[in-house]
Amino acid sequence: MVIGGGTGGLVSGLVAAGIGARVALIERGQLGGDCLWTGCVPSKSLLAAADLAHRIRHADNVGLVPSEPTIDFTQVMDHVYRARRVIEPQDSAIRLERHGIEVVAGHARFECPGVVDVSGRRLRYRKAIIATGSRPWLPSIPGLAEAGPLTSDTVWDLTHQPRSLAILGGGPIGCELALAFARLGSEVALIEAGERLLPREEPRASELIAARLQAEGIEVWCGRGVESVTRGETGGELKLQPGGTPPTIAFDRLLVAVGRVASTGELGLERVGVRTDARDFVQVDARLRTTARHVYAVGDVTGAMAFTHVAAYHARIATINALFATRRRVDYAAVPRVTFTDPEVAAIGLTVGEARGRWENPTVVSFDYAELDRAITDGRPFGFVTLVGDPQGRLVGATIAAPAGAESIAELAAWIATGAKIDRISQTVHAYPTFSEGPSRAADANLRARFAGPRTQRLAGRALQILGHIDHAG
Repeated sequence: MVIGGGTGGLVSGLVAAGIGARVALIERGQLGGDCLWTGCVPSKSLLAAADLAHRIRHADNVGLVPSEPTIDFTQVMDHVYRARRVIEPQDSAIRLERHGIEVVAGHARFECPGVVDVSGRRLRYRKAIIATGSRPWLPSIPGLAEAGPLTSDTVWDLTHQPRSLAILGGGPIGCELALAFARLGSEVALIEAGERLLPREEPRASELIAARLQAEGIEVWCGRGVESVTRGETGGELKLQPGGTPPTIAFDRLLVAVGRVASTGELGLERVGVRTDARDFVQVDARLRTTARHVYAVGDVTGAMAFTHVAAYHARIATINALFATRRRVDYAAVPRVTFTDPEVAAIGLTVGEARGRWENPTVVSFDYAELDRAITDGRPFGFVTLVGDPQGRLVGATIAAPAGAESIAELAAWIATGAKIDRISQTVHAYPTFSEGPSRAADANLRARFAGPRTQRLAGRALQILGHIDHAG
């Protein structure tokens, strides 16, 4: 029994059916989940249009005549909807049923161990996987609910582009949507209550993204919480906490991206002993088992890294554990995360600060893309890569805040998964000129630093003298 038809649920069902299990998948809304309808697919479609508009404006970066693009927001949103329609069949009931999965439409609620009620129909299960995902969380700010805020779920219902857009939350969602709407022509203000944008990432990456957003006309306010929201006839106004300027920010539309809560409130989890936390996220162990016998959970509903690829990773582990009582465990050490700004911020494993908190002398090496040939030829010579190693030089973390960072991080994920040392990246041949050379250039710098020391040079000098004597005698 799989409850939820997003990525985690779809992959769970397909894996189980593929190895011969009888599978019922329950979904109360549209199959495909957040990724297809309100997350990855629409946001990256919007960013693609915004990126092209930006490149037209800045065509002089590669020697062409720049111009102001004509932007029809309706047509941009048509592109977003079209991308969803093209991908939708991959997540459809027809495809699932072709693989032997029974798709049940309706609201699922646990009645007792082994039994789920689906809109009045009782279904029995031996093992169950909860994959109901999460939804945007609205903080209790006075006047916020009355202002009719958009969220990452509802922003795709817009039919007219906001003239001015205020965004609460400087995490990945807030930064991506701020960039997209600004490049499409909206006046954007991005407000983050914390001290910096993208607080999970390297401080240097946060500084870079803040500077890049500000260079594109986005107002970025960090360390400023919101006291209240006032709604007007055609928009509204945010009153910021005292201690800085401006005291207020006016907006036509307001978008809130400050966190998420799990979509578990109506599942009847207490009837089978599944525990949840304060935001309704399901508590799981390293095998993705819940506190209830024979019930597992995958994806966003667990409160783990909220990414589509993590949900799929969870599903492959939890499904096998559920069906065969195996003991496979999740390990996030080699799981990448990406924020699709410009440049992209792709990261994996430990940050520099986390490594220094764990070891006295971790390995830290960086390389600036201003010196990368492909970045120069592409007209985008900005960004950096930082590699983090343990005291033995094994790669344990990396950040690529640079063009094509999302593509380049996959190689580093493979090296971390295999326990490779940073030197291995340097020894791998990369095609020239490519953005993937960035991490290898950082690894090259690490090798040079090691072999440029006085002791190494003395030993190399003696070895060369001995070899010279041998050659002469020969």
